[in-house]
Amino acid sequence: MLRTIVVAVIGLTASIAVADDSEVSVAKGARIAMIGGCHDCHTVGYGEAGGVIDPATALKGNPVGYQGPWGTTFAPNLRIIAAKYSEDDFVKFLTTFEARPPMPWYNVHALDESEMRSLHQYIVSLGEPGDPAPEYVPPGTAPKSPFLVFAPPTMPAP
Repeated sequence: MLRTIVVAVIGLTASIAVADDSEVSVAKGARIAMIGGCHDCHTVGYGEAGGVIDPATALKGNPVGYQGPWGTTFAPNLRIIAAKYSEDDFVKFLTTFEARPPMPWYNVHALDESEMRSLHQYIVSLGEPGDPAPEYVPPGTAPKSPFLVFAPPTMPAP
C-alpha cells in the first residue's frame, strides 16, 4: 500500500514537472530574458544596475554599438520587434531569424516553443515600445553614436 502511494506521488510529481516545462507565462518569459542574456545588450544600464531590471527601459535596445569586421551593430528594441508579431508569428520569427555579431541568434533557435511564447508575452507586457535603436552601419562607415570595438588584437609576427 505504501509503495503504491509512493509510486503515485512520484508519478504525479513527474507529470507536474513536465506540465511546468510547457507552461507559457509572462513570469517564464521574464526568466528566459534574464538567463538568456537578453537584458545584457538590449536593456541600457542593466549591467551597471547589478542585474536590476527597470521596466521603463527593459529591452528597448541600446544606442551603444558593437563594431567589428562586419560593421557596427546595435542591440535593437525588442519591444518594437515583438509588437509587430502575433505570438504564433513571433515563434516562427525566432526559429528562423539570423543576425550579425555579436548576437548569438543560434542560441535563440534552441529555445522551445513555450519559452518563445513566454518571451513574447513578457516583452509585450512591458508596455509602450519606444524608439528604435540606431541602424546597422556597414564596415568603413563611421557610426554616429558610441560603439565598442569587437575585434581581436593584432598579434605580433612569430
